Amino acid sequence: MTVVRSAVTGVGAYLPEKVVTNADLAKFVDTSDEWIVERTGIRQRHQAAPDQPTSDLAVEAARKALAEAGRTPADVDLIIVATTTPDMTFPATASIVQRKLGVPVCVAFDIQAVCSGFVYALSVADGFVARGTSTCALVIGAEEMTRLMDWEDRTTCVLFGDGAGAVVLEPVEGQGTPADRGILGSALRCDGTKTDLLYVDGGPATTGQVGHLRMLGNQVFRHAVVNIAEAITAAAKAAGIEIADVDWFVPHQANQRIIKGVGDRLGLDENKVVSTVAMHANTSAASIPLALDSAIRDGRIKRGDLVLLEAMGGGLTWGACALRL
Repeated sequence: MTVVRSAVTGVGAYLPEKVVTNADLAKFVDTSDEWIVERTGIRQRHQAAPDQPTSDLAVEAARKALAEAGRTPADVDLIIVATTTPDMTFPATASIVQRKLGVPVCVAFDIQAVCSGFVYALSVADGFVARGTSTCALVIGAEEMTRLMDWEDRTTCVLFGDGAGAVVLEPVEGQGTPADRGILGSALRCDGTKTDLLYVDGGPATTGQVGHLRMLGNQVFRHAVVNIAEAITAAAKAAGIEIADVDWFVPHQANQRIIKGVGDRLGLDENKVVSTVAMHANTSAASIPLALDSAIRDGRIKRGDLVLLEAMGGGLTWGACALRL
């Protein structure tokens, strides 16, 4: 049986020029490099310039993804931007990205699922591409999480960074088996009763201000390890694969301890796990495409590899996606 799959044909990433090390933070936050590394694995993060909005990061990543796919902005008919830090309340950052890239009239919108945003956006884009509504989709995760930091809260401000990653999705024909190239299966979840574990204490309909990120770290950690493992198992089942068959595991880069905890719970070989949290910190919806791009650039992930993606964020939202490059 011939089926249409959504294949990743191009990947791109962008990180702002400014690098902030743990030692830099220790100059004005009650913390230290040792404290941060021991608890998170993070050593540095990138920070956007004051005049550099999220859309600028998204555009740079998108251009690289399009170039790798051999496509131009004129080919794009769908743009989905996963972001927690939009340029404006409205219009959608995707609309601004469309204008800056010079993409013709198309479908463009944002998805807000915090750190899970990229996995959510992939699943939504898959619905367009696999059903013939889109033939060239841009899926972008772009964040400027440093804009949301309370720089007096050392438990959160050391965790986050800025960046963007993008993929191009295009339709390919397959035989309806796990050997097909493309997105094979996804699992998305949300538990709104846990909103108080990770949130921003502001918004246009409440305080009229942006607000700062707040988190109950220990509880988020506990839910992350259990919930992510369940979603990964569900996504693997939907894809018709065994977790042991996966070539690479590309998780949301929140915390090295969470990455290890999930890997241990699933019995994953640590040599198959892509980790960039030390250099990028937690870039929310941008973290998965940034890590994916990094592993492709250094030659670890190759065409034909079976890859598992996962993330968990505020909401609480979480999800996983299995795909073959």
